[in-house]
Amino acid sequence: MKIYTRKGDDGTTGLLYGGRVAKDSPRPEAYGQVDEAQASIGVARAQAEPGGELDAILTGVSRDLWVLMADLATDAANRHKLAAGTTLVTDEMVTSLEGLVDDIGARFEMPREFVIPGGTVIAAHLDVARTVVRRAERVAVSLAPESTAALAYLNRLSDLLWVLARWQEGVSLTSRSA
Repeated sequence: MKIYTRKGDDGTTGLLYGGRVAKDSPRPEAYGQVDEAQASIGVARAQAEPGGELDAILTGVSRDLWVLMADLATDAANRHKLAAGTTLVTDEMVTSLEGLVDDIGARFEMPREFVIPGGTVIAAHLDVARTVVRRAERVAVSLAPESTAALAYLNRLSDLLWVLARWQEGVSLTSRSA
């Protein structure tokens, strides 16, 4: 199987479940930003202990971002074809992120002032990923239908990445008391 199809040589790209749009139109811009966020998360994951908790969290988030990209890559006329949790972001996916934010955030004392990124290499990568997610969220606002949880997911994901970065910089409450 060849990686190239030549279909995009005219400056258009195919959408999930049909249709073609210009590569610089809002829909490909939005899912392209999410693709970049996923790659940024991958850079952070490359710094994590293989098989460790952070690796598992970032792997799960990366899989969720495939769902989010499918959601954003579908024209309004074909949204009825999306499947919850597979190609459509769900409220449960957002709730799962909230649980992670709460769990990780309870392990350390939150900073009480602005944080300067770069306390550790992995935290710096997580902070870069967070800013890429925020950009993806800003771009997705213009096209995300009201029926999708994609915007809420991106918003919570940036919160999670911030908490993960602080966790990677700090001393956990459990290790401090041990």
